[in-house]
Amino acid sequence: MRFNSHVDRTVDATVRLVNALSSGLDGGRPHEAPQGAALREAVVAVVRYDGYEPRPSVAEVEALRAEVLAARQVFEALDAADDDTAAGLVNAMLRRTQAHPELDRDDDGGWSIHFHGPDTTFARGWSAGLAAGLAMAIGGDLGSRLGVCAASECDRVWVDRSRNTHRRFCSLRCQNRVKAAAHRLRTRGPRPR
Repeated sequence: MRFNSHVDRTVDATVRLVNALSSGLDGGRPHEAPQGAALREAVVAVVRYDGYEPRPSVAEVEALRAEVLAARQVFEALDAADDDTAAGLVNAMLRRTQAHPELDRDDDGGWSIHFHGPDTTFARGWSAGLAAGLAMAIGGDLGSRLGVCAASECDRVWVDRSRNTHRRFCSLRCQNRVKAAAHRLRTRGPRPR
């Protein structure tokens, strides 16, 4: 399942940013949110692409982190099937970031809609894009395709692009962990008394 190219990129970036910048568990292993220079490096690693090499300050990535953590709350609300809370959280993000649409020329010469903040700073631009991407996913009835990993000891987020919309795990690793544990439970013989 694909949204549209811009929403795809912003939702994918949101997933990667949430997973990189929020503390929690990743497949049973603790994940600590990066700080200082490591935070800057983590953000740049997620948002960099061919032809775009951002150089945000630590202050800019700290400002972006606040919206990324707000986005985590959106995923958690959607995972809990609380669309009203998710929509309220996204509306608050849209107001804070002052996201507004603009048509930007694509590399192929066509036009696509992008969302920008009131200025072109790194934090404002990316924050507005994350908020708008989540808004378009939820507003396009695709909010059910965003969630939190169902594996025990994992709280990473995901976007489901499968045809059958049955994704429950952040990765194949977590899916395999859960399946292996269920198999061991099923095939374990009777316990001795």
